[in-house]
Amino acid sequence: MRNLSQLLIAAPSSGSGKTTVSRGLMALLVRKGYLVQPFKCGPDYIDTKFHERVCKRPSYNLDSFMASKEHLQEVYYGHAQDTDVCVVEGMMGLFDGYDRDRGSCAEVARILQLPVILVVNAQSAAYSLTALISGFLHFKSDVKIMGVIYNNVGSPKHERMLWSVCSDLNIPCFGYIPKRSELMQQSRYLGLDFSEMNDDDALADLIEEHVDWQGILQATHGEVPTNEVPKKEFQKNMKIWVARNDDSFSFIYAEHLDLLHDMGTVTFFNPEEDQEIPRDIDLLYLPGGYPEKHMDALVVAKTTRSSIKQFIDNGGKTLAECGGMIYLSQGIVADEDNFYPMAGVLPFKISMRKQDKKLTLGYRSFEWKELRYCGHEFHYTQFMPDEPVPPSAFKVFDALGRPVETPIFRYNNLISSYTHLYWGESGFMDLFES
Repeated sequence: MRNLSQLLIAAPSSGSGKTTVSRGLMALLVRKGYLVQPFKCGPDYIDTKFHERVCKRPSYNLDSFMASKEHLQEVYYGHAQDTDVCVVEGMMGLFDGYDRDRGSCAEVARILQLPVILVVNAQSAAYSLTALISGFLHFKSDVKIMGVIYNNVGSPKHERMLWSVCSDLNIPCFGYIPKRSELMQQSRYLGLDFSEMNDDDALADLIEEHVDWQGILQATHGEVPTNEVPKKEFQKNMKIWVARNDDSFSFIYAEHLDLLHDMGTVTFFNPEEDQEIPRDIDLLYLPGGYPEKHMDALVVAKTTRSSIKQFIDNGGKTLAECGGMIYLSQGIVADEDNFYPMAGVLPFKISMRKQDKKLTLGYRSFEWKELRYCGHEFHYTQFMPDEPVPPSAFKVFDALGRPVETPIFRYNNLISSYTHLYWGESGFMDLFES
């Protein structure tokens, strides 16, 4: 056992301020000299990038749909061993899952025995929040809510009224976040965008001034088991090339990077820089990102595109997810039918025209060789309407086991889809076997 502080920052609903509190608390604790290990509930691959920026160490995803209980324990307990504080940012509302509370951050809290700090949006409310918070406190006895932080507090009078809520419920109030328009996160292409928001110091100042962070550490201090889950062994001594840059190929789970490094020598390359891909590598990985935002640079890098096509046409093992799949298409059709040729491996075009854009999202799963593979789909681009798309190589299902139309393509030794697979537990090399 190891003693440290650990907490899951949750809320009654999305938009309550979890990210503001999580980033601010992480930044403040790092400033105070603590070693902070960040985590993120759910499949999000963007918030983790900003956790890493603040904490100077990778942030790991904890998703109870995409991974088993044993794997969550392996990931969490393993990375908790060399740190002072574990901060887990929740997702959506505390009990919001794919099937009631299955897959929710409450389920993650139960699996890992994590104490919860509830961030409550107090805008336009005061004592009525007593009923709401009371409901969360008593709804599930195996989820331990240790205290409350209020967000969007409008005045000292408002603050005093909110303190009385916690007093009547006999639960600690760890402070509040005042209503400040300059701290509202801006909308981004796919969620929240902090790419131009270097305000971690400002958020740390806010937490230090208004939140009892020392009280939080004391209330959430306890024993964390050492990691006794044996790690699976995967293929070794491979030469692996991974497409990576800050935007067009950037959605990579930290656990995946760890696994790739365990499998062999990893070389990162930027497909926007014109270069030839070696023919003797064992694996090419094209993760997701925003290639549709960098079309001009990708089009100019002709040598990269042609060498990747040649590698795949010759049977090179390749995994391409979402943005990686878009990059392997015939090309991208933009507004006014402007066409941007891509690698030309897969026989379809991708539309990012305004009339075709729609949000497609949800958990996905399929089976192959008695193994279950899970992932998550989230994109606005679509296959070009009224043009043929090859059939899926697997029957794909949503979180409730209902068939979905999201295809997973197999061509030679290429596995490709809009779905971001989570393969940190199972690996993916078995997918290349016929």
